[in-house]
Order: sequence, then structure tokens, then C-alpha cells
Amino acid sequence: MKHKKLYIPGPTEVRKEIIEEMDEYMFGHRMDRMTDLYTTIVEDTKDFLDTDKHVIVLTASGTEYMESSISNLVDDKVLCSTCGSFSERQAKVAERLGKDVDKLEYEWGKAVKPEDVREALQKDDYDAFTCVMNETSTGIRNPIEEIGEVLKDFPDTFFIVDAISALGGDYVDIDGSGIDVIFTSVQKAFAMPPGLAVCVVDDDAYQHEKEKDSASWYGGFQRSIDYYKRKGQTHSTPAVSLMLAYRKQMKHMLDESHQERDKRHKKMAEYTRDWAYQHFDMFPEEGYMSQTVSTIENTRGMNVAEVIEEVNEKYDLVFANGYGSKLSEKTFRIGHMGDHEVKDVKELTDAIEDVAEL
Repeated sequence: MKHKKLYIPGPTEVRKEIIEEMDEYMFGHRMDRMTDLYTTIVEDTKDFLDTDKHVIVLTASGTEYMESSISNLVDDKVLCSTCGSFSERQAKVAERLGKDVDKLEYEWGKAVKPEDVREALQKDDYDAFTCVMNETSTGIRNPIEEIGEVLKDFPDTFFIVDAISALGGDYVDIDGSGIDVIFTSVQKAFAMPPGLAVCVVDDDAYQHEKEKDSASWYGGFQRSIDYYKRKGQTHSTPAVSLMLAYRKQMKHMLDESHQERDKRHKKMAEYTRDWAYQHFDMFPEEGYMSQTVSTIENTRGMNVAEVIEEVNEKYDLVFANGYGSKLSEKTFRIGHMGDHEVKDVKELTDAIEDVAEL
């Protein structure tokens, strides 16, 4: 099958050697080999993310932790900031779980502001506050470090961060930013095949869930953390082949370092924005733009679907339309995350220029 190079906001491009790493005979998930594999994965991930908190690598989509973080930490009431499709999904998940949900709502394309968070938290008592670090639908990067400083003044409110399309391509000081739970999916900036979720949990969140009568079973922090402490393994059968790939890719990421990956992603984002301003416009609010995905405003009124299809057919390169009915033709998105470099992004923008006759 012909290789189509991916510039969508996930799944992203996976290096051939990572795919080949999964071509391995199966072994039991309770064998010593699995203990060595999973222990290496967890400790390497801690090193890469520069955290002393608990790290869980679970066979799941990141959506699992959207749900289980609410189940584990919210007894009654949660404040959800919404500024796009995925932050709205977090609020819907909380509502589906029967929680009392208040929303701090923003227009799509606008970022969550720390002063608004403070004002909202002063009005009521909340078990948790949720925020998406990188809103994939709009290309907004929320200032979670500054928001975390606000949350430090509300110690009874957990700070839950969805960093699914950010971690690995956008450095954040997890331990210094007042974050209690932060999670991601490996098919984004980690540049791995889909199927694993990574969650970082602090002691307060772990202890709170441990003392609850009701919490998530599969996504429970306590079960994963305690089983790892006792056995060095996962509590349930993992996707062993994916974990082999994860170990190899994480070594590659450690060699580069999170800070250097951050710099490379910044360069790709800057290049993409400069190109967008030349030919179109950027959709997100100035000063709050993602460095892993650019949402570009279609100011030329081009047929986005047709251009995507022709670039795919002619150049074997794939980028994305706008997300959802609100933005599908109004915007298009370029994912510059994972192991891509500026030269790769330029290959795509050159192809778009040719097809769209820019």
C-alpha cells in the first residue's frame, strides 16, 4: 500500500523503525520480560516529562482519562472551561457521569484566561477544574501554567489537564504548575501508533480516589499505581506490541529531550504561521496559538475538501479540514507534531500552494 505522509492533528506520522519494533513474537503479560518492559516505559516517561509524580501508561485512548479523572476526583461539582470541541467533550463526559457541571465558556478561537478562572472559582466550591492545554479543533494553546498558579490558591479543587495533542511537542513544567492530573495519547506528539494513553497523577489525586467509595475501575489511579508498585506491571492485559514500540520511541524522545522537541515544534509552528499569514490568516487568538497544530482561516474561500483530496492524490500528503460543522470549510488544519521537521512542513505547504494556485 502506498505511504501517505500524515500532517493531520493525529494520528501523526510514525517512523518505520517504530512500526517494525512491533514485529515480535508475543510473550505473557505476567512474565518477567513484561515487568522489565513496563518498568522501563514508566521510568523513561517520568524522565522525559521531568516529573516525580505517578505515571500510568494504559492501553486506551486518552478519552479514557477524560472520563476516569472525573469519576476518580469529582464527588459532586466540577467547573469545565470550554473553548472548542474537545473541551466541550470533557464537559459532556462529566454531565454523562451525573456530575453537577458549570461551564466557563469561550467563543471558539479564544483562550481560557486565568483571571476568569479565578473569578469563577471564587463564586462556588468545586471538586475539580478542567482545561484543555491544546484545543485541537481551534488551534488554541491555553495558558495552563498561569491557570495552575490560580489553582494553587484553591487547594480543595483539583486541576485536571487534557494535554492529548500537546505533551511531547510542547513542554510544560508539570510538577511546578499546580497540575494534579494531566494526560495524553501517544498517537499525537509522541509519534506512536494509537492505542496507549499516558496519565500523570499527583499524590493528592491518588489519595482522594483511594478513599472514595466509587471510582473508575479500569482507569482508576489507585489500581494502576498500586499494581505497578507491587508487580511492576499493568493491572490488566496491555497491548504488548504497542508497548514495545513505545519503549523504542521513548528512547528516541529521551535522546532528543522534551525541551529540544519543544524547540523543534516551535520552529514548525512559526514557519506554518508565517506561511498562513502570507496566504490566509490564523484562526486562533493572537498570543495563544498551538505549537503542534495550526488552525488556518480559509480567507480565500477555497474548496478545502477538494484541495485536501488533490494534495493527497498528487503528492501523497494528508492534511485536515476544519473540525466539525462550525469550522469544516471555514478553516483547515496542519498538524506539525511528532517527528516532523520544518522541511517536512514546507513539503506540504509547497503542495498546497501548487494545488490551490496560491
